[in-house]
This record gives sequence, C-alpha cells and structure tokens, in this order.
Amino acid sequence: MANLKELKNRITSVTSTQKITKAMQMVAAAKLRRAQEAAEQSRPYANRMERMIASVASNLPSLDSAPPLVVGSGKDDVHLLVVVTAERGLCGAFNSNIVRAVRQKAKELQEEGKTVKLFCVGRKGEESLRRDMEDRIAEYITLREVKNLTFADARPIAEKLSQMFNDGEFDVCTVFYNAFKSVISQVVTEQQLIPVKLPDPEAADDDDAVDLGGAIYDYEPEENDLLGVLVPRNMSVQIYRSLLESSAAEQAARMTSMDNATRNAGDMIDSLTLTYNRTRQAIITKELIEIVSGAEAL
Repeated sequence: MANLKELKNRITSVTSTQKITKAMQMVAAAKLRRAQEAAEQSRPYANRMERMIASVASNLPSLDSAPPLVVGSGKDDVHLLVVVTAERGLCGAFNSNIVRAVRQKAKELQEEGKTVKLFCVGRKGEESLRRDMEDRIAEYITLREVKNLTFADARPIAEKLSQMFNDGEFDVCTVFYNAFKSVISQVVTEQQLIPVKLPDPEAADDDDAVDLGGAIYDYEPEENDLLGVLVPRNMSVQIYRSLLESSAAEQAARMTSMDNATRNAGDMIDSLTLTYNRTRQAIITKELIEIVSGAEAL
C-alpha cells in the first residue's frame, strides 16, 4: 500500500506542476502578442535611423572631423560586450544561447590579445557570466521592475555607454541579444554600436526605399553637428530595439518551453497512472489469492 501511496502522491505532484506550466504558457502567449507588435514596430524606425546616419556621413568631406562615436577612438584594444538577457528563467535555451555566444566572442578576442569587458542587462546573463568572468563585468543593469518597456528605459543605458566611451574605458562596443523571428525561432544577434558601422544607403533592400534621383542636399546645421545629435540618439534607438526584440523572443521561448513542459507532464501522468492501476490490480489479485488459499486450507 505504501507503494500505491507514493505513486498517488507523485501523480498529484505532477498534475499540480502541469497546471502551473499551462498557466505560464497562457500568460506568455498573452504577453507575446504585445511584445511582438512592439518589436515589429521598432524595426522600420531603427533601420531608417541607420540609413539617415549613413546618408549624412557620406556627405562629410572627411571622417576625420566626424564625432568620436562615428569614427571610434582609433584603436580596438578594449572591447565592451553588452549582454541583453532575461530577468527570469523557465524559457528554454533563451539565456544560455546568449551567454554561449558572448563567451565564444570573448574567447576569440582574448586569443587576439584584446581586453574584454562586459555590460550586463538582465539578471540571468549576469548570474551566468559572473561564475567565470566576474572580473570582466564592468556594469550591470536590471530591468526586473519594468513591466512595459519604453524608450525611457533604453536612454540611460545608451547614456552610460557614451559616458564610458568618452572616459576611455573601451574602444569598441557590441551588443548581443536574441532577435525575434517566430514563435519557435529566436536568433542570437551581434550588432556593433561604437564605432558606428555605416551601412551603404544605396544598398537598402526595403520596399519603401526612396530614390533621390541624383539630388544634392545641403544640411542645416552642418553634417558634423547633425551627426553629433543623431548618433547618440541612434544608440538609444538601437538599444531600445534590442530590448524589444529580446522581450518578444523571451516570451516566445517561454511559451514554447512551457508548452513542451505541459506535454511532458501529461505523458508522465499517463505513465504513472498506468503504473498505479497495474500495481493496484496486482495487490488486489494477491489479496484474493490469499483469501482463497486460506479458505481452502480450512
């Protein structure tokens, strides 16, 4: 009977776990819709901002006079890796994929003789990287109390990066985050923020690219002054985009992970129930045999 009680308790425990994973799946599905819309709406603005900076920079007589955030410090000895992860777990390999990519990048840079520093945005990434790279963590920001991401949440991060660059703490800054592709696909993305990688404005592949028809533009104020305003704002835009993409990818990963956990719990309940019924039947059969044997002995 103790064996039956143990099986029954385990079935009850797995059933309770299944209810939790099912509820988490439904919550993640509800959050995913809003997060996906926000991420998709941020992409056109972020892409156009990059194209605008490329267009303005292409009109500079020389990049030597461009703002430091555009041309960099002239060196690439110190690399700052911005790691964007989730504040919570239970989302499959979402956080571990980012951490693995950052560790691989850091290893490659160190083999080239570079110095690597880490800027962690999100608790899970900081906890994982602190185990073996604690001495390289230069900054840690948590967004655990933020329920709905806004541009105001990204601006302090961009301002901190700009301050660190101006103080000479690093030469190159690269952000790592999960880009949302679909419910079952999140792609680890690496994007260089400082110095700004200037895309070719003529190589834009979006359908709404504007044909300038050879027109020549005069900028007011001058290109250098304009870039001095646009580039810091572009950093905030790109950070905001990475946060939105990461948020949508996190909810998608959590929904998929909890769906798999719910299915696995159901399979385990079926298996335990079958074992319980077979054990119970065997015990009843044994008791009947003992009763019949005792009656015949009389």
